[in-house]
Amino acid sequence: MAATAPEQAGTSAETQPRQPIWLRCEKKPFEHRSALTPTTAKTLIDNNFEVFVERDPQRIFDDEEFEAVGCKLVPNNEWPSAPVEVPIIGLKELPESTDPLPHTHIQFAHCYKQQGGWADVLRRFREGKGTLYDLEFLEDPKTKRRVAAFGFHAGFAGAAAGALALAAQQQDGGKGVLKGLKPYKNEDAMVAEVSEALEAYPGGKSNVKVLVIGALGRCGSGAVDLFRKAGLPEDNIVKWDMAETAKGGPFQEILDVDIFVNCIYLSQPIPKFITSDFIAQAGDSRKLAVVVDVSCDTTNPHNPIPIYDINTTFPEPTVEVDTKGVGKRCTVVSIDHLPTLLPREASEQFSKDLLPTILSLPQRATEPVWTNAEKLFKQKLEEARVEDEKNGISA
Repeated sequence: MAATAPEQAGTSAETQPRQPIWLRCEKKPFEHRSALTPTTAKTLIDNNFEVFVERDPQRIFDDEEFEAVGCKLVPNNEWPSAPVEVPIIGLKELPESTDPLPHTHIQFAHCYKQQGGWADVLRRFREGKGTLYDLEFLEDPKTKRRVAAFGFHAGFAGAAAGALALAAQQQDGGKGVLKGLKPYKNEDAMVAEVSEALEAYPGGKSNVKVLVIGALGRCGSGAVDLFRKAGLPEDNIVKWDMAETAKGGPFQEILDVDIFVNCIYLSQPIPKFITSDFIAQAGDSRKLAVVVDVSCDTTNPHNPIPIYDINTTFPEPTVEVDTKGVGKRCTVVSIDHLPTLLPREASEQFSKDLLPTILSLPQRATEPVWTNAEKLFKQKLEEARVEDEKNGISA
């Protein structure tokens, strides 16, 4: 039965009301990460929070781990029935629906950059009079950097998936396809498998060359770290950032490596890094075999890698690029929740970084990290209203 009434949120006449927060289950297939972990949940409880946790067999952390630190377990996917004053925290976007959203949601919503279906998502908040604090836009007011991000583990896992896809291509006379990916027990297990797989590349791993764009950021540094730990020579890891891309693409240098990993944060239109026509023009001289788009802005109209149009999945990690019948195969890894390949480590790091912000949740009416995020939400809400009006949808 769902929590109801303030009594279950821990209030009494003698104590200060406890701040409730509700960790919902994740409905995205194969998503094993968690916005809160037993470690961070315990810290919240020790600081006058009441933590409700939905039972979730998909989550990397067992229900019993949360229960052991004092969380209150509630049924799976029960959050729509939670008291409206209880903030709901999760990671990935909610399943598609037209149901109004009256709660406060803390999550990645992927609807602020006019991605596919963005207005539909925001319409649910408008109709339900709820609030969205998008995790992507919770920023430190001084540094303007996100308070928490999965970037490092996204880059690390993306580089691993790209390396495994490259190795798979060498099988069956160049027709090999990377089979399903599954979460690793830990980082060491991932690195060991990647290192062994690259040894099967013609000439061994010393003959593999990679390019990471966005190498100075969290995501890019993760990709570079994986390639180093897997044993690639430093000279074979080409690291680009804003200075190198300032000249504008398409870039020949991308065609000259085996694996290209895109780790940029796209905030405005930029010249394309690579196109299908550019790939075809290179003909047999092209070395590029695998593209990993960690940024995964598939539906963004300004996507700088318009050589694919679907998100791939763990069961089917790659999609073929149309090379116009010229040159060898090229595949793209475009999984939009790569860090779940290292779910426990990625969750612990993210939740630890997010913790100070969650601890300030009772002061969200005055704390800049929250007030700025709410201001942005209201701005996007208005943009969505205007878009609906333009399309004949009543506001």
